[in-house]
Amino acid sequence: MDTSVPRQRDASDAALVDMLMLEAPVGLALFGPDLRFRWVNAALTRFGGNAEADPSASSDPAGPAGSADYHDRLPSDVWPGDVATRAEAALRKVLDEGVPLAEPGYPPLSRPARDPAAGDSPARNSAGTDAATSAAASWFPVHDAAGQVFGVGLIMLDVTGPTAEAAEAAAAEIRRSEERYRSLVQGGAQVVWVAAPDGGMKEDSPEWRWITGQSVEEFTGSGWLQSIHPEDRERVERDWRECVRTGKIFDDRYRIRTKGGSYRHYDVRAVPIERDGKIVEWVGASTDVTSQREAEEMRGRLTEQLSAAALRTARLQQATSMLAEALTVEQVVEVITEVGRTAIGALHSAVALLEADGARLRVVNDDLRNAPDSAGGQLTLQAPSVMTKAIATRRPVLVEDPDDLRRQFEGELEIDPERVAASDERSWVGLALLTAGAPLGALRFSFGRPRKITEEERVFLEALAGQCSLAVERAGLYEREHTTAETLQRSLLPDRLPSVPGLVMAAKYRPVTRNMEIGGDWYDAFRLADQRLGVAVGDVMGKGLIAAAGMGRVRNALRALALTDPRPAAVLGGLDRLFSATEEEEQVTTVAYLVIDPETGDGVLGNAGHLPALVLEAGCAPRFDQVEAGTPLGWASPRKQHAFNLRPGSTAVFYSDGLVENRNRGLDAGLEELAAVAARADEDLLARPERLLEYLVERMLAGHEQDDDVTVLVMHVPASGPQ
Repeated sequence: MDTSVPRQRDASDAALVDMLMLEAPVGLALFGPDLRFRWVNAALTRFGGNAEADPSASSDPAGPAGSADYHDRLPSDVWPGDVATRAEAALRKVLDEGVPLAEPGYPPLSRPARDPAAGDSPARNSAGTDAATSAAASWFPVHDAAGQVFGVGLIMLDVTGPTAEAAEAAAAEIRRSEERYRSLVQGGAQVVWVAAPDGGMKEDSPEWRWITGQSVEEFTGSGWLQSIHPEDRERVERDWRECVRTGKIFDDRYRIRTKGGSYRHYDVRAVPIERDGKIVEWVGASTDVTSQREAEEMRGRLTEQLSAAALRTARLQQATSMLAEALTVEQVVEVITEVGRTAIGALHSAVALLEADGARLRVVNDDLRNAPDSAGGQLTLQAPSVMTKAIATRRPVLVEDPDDLRRQFEGELEIDPERVAASDERSWVGLALLTAGAPLGALRFSFGRPRKITEEERVFLEALAGQCSLAVERAGLYEREHTTAETLQRSLLPDRLPSVPGLVMAAKYRPVTRNMEIGGDWYDAFRLADQRLGVAVGDVMGKGLIAAAGMGRVRNALRALALTDPRPAAVLGGLDRLFSATEEEEQVTTVAYLVIDPETGDGVLGNAGHLPALVLEAGCAPRFDQVEAGTPLGWASPRKQHAFNLRPGSTAVFYSDGLVENRNRGLDAGLEELAAVAARADEDLLARPERLLEYLVERMLAGHEQDDDVTVLVMHVPASGPQ
């Protein structure tokens, strides 16, 4: 800034500049080296409360009216003592150091008059703007043409700000905000605290101390960590130190010990306060979320319980479905064992059924003689055990651990400690199996650890026992029916095939074992009055006693008709008439009937919807008989018969659909596979009907689950011809 004396100007320029400076709304003055006024404008003459002068009343370069009171006088002569002392100190400093000096905090240049009667506001001047509350002075050295300091210039500006009343109102508002904030913090669940840049607590937190019971000395520094739950303390301290080191926001949840000794959950968040790029402190807030946490935990427990209940319901439905498919008691036990393991985590599962005498129990799938809850030996209703107690009381027997076992069977069963120690069972459940209110048997589950059965699990187990009772009863009925049907079916099959010179025969009936259902497959061979041989293979569609009984009627009728007129067409026609009169329309029965002369190998074959016979001849590919298959029995159609010849060394194979057809193999594919398997049989195998029969059955069923009965009859004419 150039503060030297300006060059000479013409009179008009000088007058214009003087006028601008004299009328400027800022205070301007020039002081000599002796600290006395050399020049002052009108605005500065009002400084300190002097009477205002009209700057337009005089054009004297020395200043307006009133400036004469300042010329060649010290500030202490015209200004109040404290203001003058400060001004003269500033003048000496600028003269001594030769540098400008800025000073705020001087009284304002003017104080507008107040007219209480007119209602003037002390905070507004006559122009309606905010009144000045102070002035800022700028002192600077003034140099001559030679660059020497010959005086000090002063520029003084009013600084607009609130009045004392406004400042007091603002301070009161700040106090009210602080009180509201303090009430909010104290009335809420938050604890506010302030930490030093190194992470130690540097200010007291009454809310923290009120919750934890710590003193100020115990809280400050790192002492606050002692109120953190021991399981959380190491983690919290590590994470807090890491945030202090990196300056990242601290966000955590941990438990705080209250002065009553209990722990409450708090969500804690702390942010760094930075100034000039450095962290000067940390401000944090701890929010009590115990109620929220407890609600979340309760919601979680309810969700788990609902999920567990839904899972148990689904497993019960699955068990019900699986038990509905179980046809034997062994299959029922398999289902119960699997459900017990997956649904309730049982280590062992057992099913015991009452014997026919009603006094003993037969354990189907386990040996319980050495079990901790058994007295050893035969399990009878009088012998104390978890199972027999459940049958006697008709209620679930729930044993939590070996001690509970001793309590529940005190005076009834002597619990052997060595037997308990040697066993892997530590908890037991017994459930009665009831049908129509009468005991059928009992269920037993054991666990490898002490276990208390919940109410929901008890309900599940009782429902499972109910389903098991139905399944066991159904399996018993089915087994009895199956035994009856199998006995009936085998009684209707020939005990042995007739011995006929010139023919070698073998037959096999293989019932399905997967579902224990007896079908209607059958075969028969018998001598006719003219010494020819009658051979029949048939299949009555259906399962169980109905199919077995139907097979018996067809076999007996066929024999009776053959004794009257053995021709296949006549026999099949007679069976059609019998079916129309006695059998239901939906009953489907097929049969292939052959009459053959053992001496010559010549015969006649009739077919009522049955599969074609397979003919094997030495040196030729296997072929199926080309006799047209007619309709099944009972479907009215003209019955035909065709010539059928077995030359020496040839073999005929009659069979049911169970040999060639199943769920994974269609009929056409099965017939092709049968021909291919037979083609791989050597001559020695072809000459031995029994071995050929076993070979065909084994190869055709390999890799397939048998889901239907299989009947095969093999007839062979030796190569040497009839003997």
